[in-house]
Amino acid sequence: MYYTIEAGHRAAGLLHNPFNSLIAPRPIGWVSTVDTQGRPNLAPFSYFNGVSADPPMVMFAPNEKDEVGTPKDSFRNVVETREFVINIVPWRLRNEMNLTSTVLGHGQSEFELAGLTPVPSHLVKPPRVGESPAALECKVWEIIALPPGRGARRYHVVLGEVVAVHISDDCIRDGKVDTLKLSPMARLGGFEYMSVDHVEIIPRPPGGGT
Repeated sequence: MYYTIEAGHRAAGLLHNPFNSLIAPRPIGWVSTVDTQGRPNLAPFSYFNGVSADPPMVMFAPNEKDEVGTPKDSFRNVVETREFVINIVPWRLRNEMNLTSTVLGHGQSEFELAGLTPVPSHLVKPPRVGESPAALECKVWEIIALPPGRGARRYHVVLGEVVAVHISDDCIRDGKVDTLKLSPMARLGGFEYMSVDHVEIIPRPPGGGT
């Protein structure tokens, strides 16, 4: 048998909405931004991904803090400054990543809370995480307001064009990114996480894409 659930409803026998558990694993984008006064903010987003290789584009989807529409600092900052950095979260920094999900007052630094090092970026004002093995500097391309759902908090999709990439030397092998060395962390359902621990090469069939 199958559970059949209409969007916004809950099926008998399921404790939570299964949507997040089905769209998994989701890479975590550690988004660093600055406000108009140059104060840094850092927050993890599992609704993050690449959407285009040429031009290189990424997205992340911030929601509001509460039911009255208070924007999260990451969203407020990208609206005002139009820049952000996506930092890759390696498994070894999972506890620091979790700490940066703490709700702080506007202007307070998650970098300081988690003991992380803000490093100047190359082309944008937000710093990157010095301990992260890779980072993508981005400029906002477009911000899309999603239709309201049944919940009280609204979501947006922030689309950004990647303008610079940083990769640690020890994550490069034979001219390619070594995914196992990068050890990117991903979100599953609930409070479940995972890291990449196995890579298998599956060649495309004749006539397949790249």
